[in-house]
Amino acid sequence: MLFTELTHPQIIGALAAAGHGSQILITDANFPVSTATPSTATRVYLNLRPGQVSADDVLATLLTAAPIEAVHVMEPSSEFTTLDHKGEVPIFDIFRDLVKKQNDGLELQKIERFAFYDFARNQNVTLAIQTGETRLYGNIMLTIGVRHPKE
Repeated sequence: MLFTELTHPQIIGALAAAGHGSQILITDANFPVSTATPSTATRVYLNLRPGQVSADDVLATLLTAAPIEAVHVMEPSSEFTTLDHKGEVPIFDIFRDLVKKQNDGLELQKIERFAFYDFARNQNVTLAIQTGETRLYGNIMLTIGVRHPKE
């Protein structure tokens, strides 16, 4: 048994094998993980049912386990204007608040939807976690930073 918040064996193993610059993709329930991530990535399916497990629960837990140096989110394409909100995607505020708790200097870098799919296919993606997240655009890519000697 571990003392850490993260206890999922497959996720722990993938993080242990990752290094500086490796990327972790957390997706919503709609993301095509099986076809839009590299075959070399460890794929973990936590989409038990709609809404469980949420993307922000996974993000909060991963942020306790690894240093993050960059964060990218999928933003809607300009042709999709039927969203129920004005301006920014609502889940981005939650992602931003969680990330700031670990590293106050990090900002969410937005990538257009179809470019994000291409970004998710890159060989640096070492871990892809599909959640049951049903909030729109609940996809986030974390780039692992370095662990400093005193950490």
